[in-house]
Amino acid sequence: MMSCLDSFAEILREDEPLAPYTWLKLGGPAQYFVEPRSTEELIKVLNCCREEKLAVHVLGEGSNLLIRDDGVSGVVIRLSAGEFSEVTVEGTTVTAGAGALLSHVISRSVASGLTGLEDLAGIPGTIGGAIVGNAGSKTGDIGTKVESISVLTHDGLQETIAADLIGFEYRTSHIDAAVVLGATLNLAADDPHEITKRLRKTWIMKRSSQPMSSQSAGCIFKNPPGLSAGTLIDQAGLKGTRVGDCEVSDIHANFIVTHENCTSSDVMRLIDLVRSKVSNEHGVDLDLEIKVWPN
Repeated sequence: MMSCLDSFAEILREDEPLAPYTWLKLGGPAQYFVEPRSTEELIKVLNCCREEKLAVHVLGEGSNLLIRDDGVSGVVIRLSAGEFSEVTVEGTTVTAGAGALLSHVISRSVASGLTGLEDLAGIPGTIGGAIVGNAGSKTGDIGTKVESISVLTHDGLQETIAADLIGFEYRTSHIDAAVVLGATLNLAADDPHEITKRLRKTWIMKRSSQPMSSQSAGCIFKNPPGLSAGTLIDQAGLKGTRVGDCEVSDIHANFIVTHENCTSSDVMRLIDLVRSKVSNEHGVDLDLEIKVWPN
């Protein structure tokens, strides 16, 4: 039986292994994997998915994502084409495609003498992922710098959404759209030398306090209001705790480090163990910051 997906043979792969696209290097395949070459082609793919009633998952850099061992049904879309990762700077305004790396946007901004993003240094991923998850640090998040975002609606229409309608919250947002295409950020001019000093300081702090040389996916849990998830996990005596071939980092307890032969099931079992122990010890229920597919 013919499917409208057949018309995307040049950009579509079936049963594509997803582990190589994630920082944890874990998980099963995508039923369908598509890398559109343009916004126009992306719209056609979305229309087809709607027609075929296929679930759509948008994959960024895979830096904050755990894919289950059985893989993902439906269509996984990756915005890897150049059109989706363009970055332009005009005055104090930075416009970036969803596929642009956050690190690249930060370096472009700093090079242009613009301040506002240097506190996000060391956070991996794409602008699209950063916007959807409202990526941030102790001193601020990206949502405070967003002027507007460009999206494709569930009906395949391109729209611009102002920041005050996005509903940014701690490590999340309320974007009701099929795909985020890009964002316009409002920054401020400053002395490039001072910005670079702050950037380096942030990097040094990150490198000394996080297991950056190990295979991990950033913070696993959100910080509960007024508390630190890492501190709660550490106080529960869980640093170094191992399940299968993954363990709680002994450098930062809110990181899980994976080793050879690790599976997604190992990670999920360790997550459940940490949640249970922290709940029993502190009466606090930890919420996941990492995304899990399928959820």
